[in-house]
This record gives sequence, structure tokens and C-alpha cells, in this order.
Amino acid sequence: MIDTEEKILVDHVPQSHNVLTEVIMGLSRAQKSLPAKLLYDKKGSEIFEEICCLPSYYPTRTEFKILRDNAREMVELMGDGCLIIEPGSGSAEKVRILLKAMKSTPRYVPIEISREILLRTCRELIEEFPGLGLTPVCADFTDDLPLPLSVSSQPGKKVIFFPGSTIGNLHRDEARDFLKKASRLVGRGGGLLIGVDRKKDVDVLLRAYNDPEGVTAAFNHNLLERLNREIDASFVLENFRHEAIYNEELGRIEMHLLSLLPQLVRVSQTVFRFRQGETIHTENSYKYSVEEFVTLGEKAGLSFVRSWEDQDGLFSVYYFENR
Repeated sequence: MIDTEEKILVDHVPQSHNVLTEVIMGLSRAQKSLPAKLLYDKKGSEIFEEICCLPSYYPTRTEFKILRDNAREMVELMGDGCLIIEPGSGSAEKVRILLKAMKSTPRYVPIEISREILLRTCRELIEEFPGLGLTPVCADFTDDLPLPLSVSSQPGKKVIFFPGSTIGNLHRDEARDFLKKASRLVGRGGGLLIGVDRKKDVDVLLRAYNDPEGVTAAFNHNLLERLNREIDASFVLENFRHEAIYNEELGRIEMHLLSLLPQLVRVSQTVFRFRQGETIHTENSYKYSVEEFVTLGEKAGLSFVRSWEDQDGLFSVYYFENR
């Protein structure tokens, strides 16, 4: 089974020298930062799955319920048997709800930066959905990578499935650019089914990203552990504290790692100085009102069709078409 998967895998796994370049660039800025995609190595992805099960982390269970309650209607809009493309597919738990709701043989293109997770997920999907048309792609979906010719040349409707409010990790201009890219990728008549976290009470947001169990802190610290291992960095994890704050002006949760003391950190051959209280900005999670996100989609050239939400108005799933 693994041999078969590797033959159909389009492999653009990021190289360590690219990671080193991005890290040095980010830590050289006035506000030190690291690319959020680096949070999701194998261990980071596993920790994130733990986060999704926490009582305070509402987005995952809320989106799951929206999908389960409305899967048939979603599939009717998407087109039964359409080709589903999922950037940042991870363990592909949510797309299974759509695949099960399809009467025709489903076709699926998972795009995932972690090669190990991608292969594991493919094994599970092939076992669960016999006959599934599967083309896994190992890549950073934020890069402007074309679909494999074997996929782009396939007839029929293409739909991008982008759950988990991953769009919130992108700056607003990056989110607009992603939506434009999605529109080009699916072509005329294609669709986009996307989950987006909504603006809400700040205390609810802060509890979700500062969980008392400390799982999100472990997720954030794992990024430093990865850099120590992969690019010969010298971060002392105990010298940094996880912090999540809500930036009301920008409408986003920001994750940071705060230096608890003055210190020097070496990254390969480069040394960085940290002041006590200085932070590394590791991830954003933008929140949108319904009106804001519909407007963003329409500015990207997509036509809004409809949306679904939970009874408490915490989360929304939208369907757009490229008409």
C-alpha cells in the first residue's frame, strides 16, 4: 500500500535550508516572528489534534456538527462526485463527512505539508473508501503550486474544501489572495466550501487559545524544539512562555512566545539577542463577521451562495462559486 501511495504522491516537502532562511528572516524583524506553518510538523500536528478535543476549544466540535447536520445539502451544491481538493488536509477527518454523503464514487486531492501524516491518512482513506480516486500532494499550500496535470485535466466540477478556519491564519490580504488562487484553481463553475471562525466574546476566544491544560502552550513550544532539532538552534524552552492575546483592532488572536529573561539564541551560525519580555509572534487567527467574510470572498471574485452556522453563532461554513 505504501509503495502505491508513494507512486501517486506529488512531493514538494519543504527542505531544511528553506526553513533556515525563513527562520533567520523572521527573527531579524523588529517584531520577531516565525512562519505558522512550522508549527505543524508530525508532533505539532498530533498536539493540535489534542487541542481540537479540549473543552475550551469550540471551533472543531462546532464545525463538525455543522458539517454533519448539513452534509447532504452541501454535497448537492458542490455536485455529487465532484473532485474535492483540500489544502492543509491533516488527518482528513472532516472531509470524510462529505465523502460519506456522496452517492457517486468520490475523488479527493489532499494537500499536506507533513509527508508522514499525508501517507498515514492515505492508508486510512483507501481502507475506508474503496475505489476512492486519491491523488495526495505533499506541499505547502501557501505556495502557488499548480495541481498535478493528472488532476487539473480531469473532467467535472472541482471544489476546494478548506475547513478549520485555517483561512484565519492568513493576514487579510493573504486571505484575499488565497481566495483568488482558489478561484483560479477550481476554474469557471468550480466551488469553495470553507469554515470560518466568527467574532465573539473575547473571554471565549482567550479561553480557547490559553487552555488551562497547557496543550496549546506545548504546541507553541514544540516549534522551538523543532528548530533545535532541524536547523541547529539553541532555544531553551523553559526560557519562553506561551501567550495568546486578542488584538481587537485587527480582529485576531495572536500567539506569541515571550522571553522570560535577557538571553542569546543561536540559529545555525546566527545569534539573536532577546530582551526580557520580548516576544516571537508565531501565529494569527483572524475572526470574521458573516458580512466581513462574504465581502472578502466577493472581492476575490467569488459569488456567495449560502452559509450554515451553529445555534450559538460561534462558527460558519460558507459555499462560494466561481461563476
